[in-house]
This record gives sequence, structure tokens and C-alpha cells, in this order.
Amino acid sequence: MENLNHSNNPIAELISDDLYSLLTSRGLIDEKSVRDYIIRKKFKDLRTQKVSASNAIETLREEYPYLQFDTIRKIVYQPRN
Repeated sequence: MENLNHSNNPIAELISDDLYSLLTSRGLIDEKSVRDYIIRKKFKDLRTQKVSASNAIETLREEYPYLQFDTIRKIVYQPRN
């Protein structure tokens, strides 16, 4: 049976899949902010595993090759409002 939920909710721990789908369909989700949230979360997880900050950023660069080292550094260290 085909999965009818085509939404891939990257912030499932924050909002339901249905709500994410609804907000996305109406253009109310800022994809860049979601990406940055995921990057910060993965960075924190890597640091918890005792990975050095520079190695954690390099690991994230492998997953997001279009982002520069300094860009990821700014994402993970920028103060959030």
C-alpha cells in the first residue's frame, strides 16, 4: 500500500505531521529556519558524543555540501531569538 503521507516532517518532535503538511502547503514554513534548526540539533548531538566542534562542523558539511564551514559555524553559534 502506498504511503499517502508524502510530507517528510523534519520537526516531528515539535509539531504533528498533519500540521506540518498544512503549514507547508500554505507557505508558512520557513525551510531555511527548519534546516538551521536541524543543523543545530545535529551539532548538539555530535558534541554530546564528544566530537570536537570543528569535526562536528565538518561532518555537517558532508551532509550539507553547499554550505561553507563558516556558514555552519554561524548557524550553530548564532543566538536564537
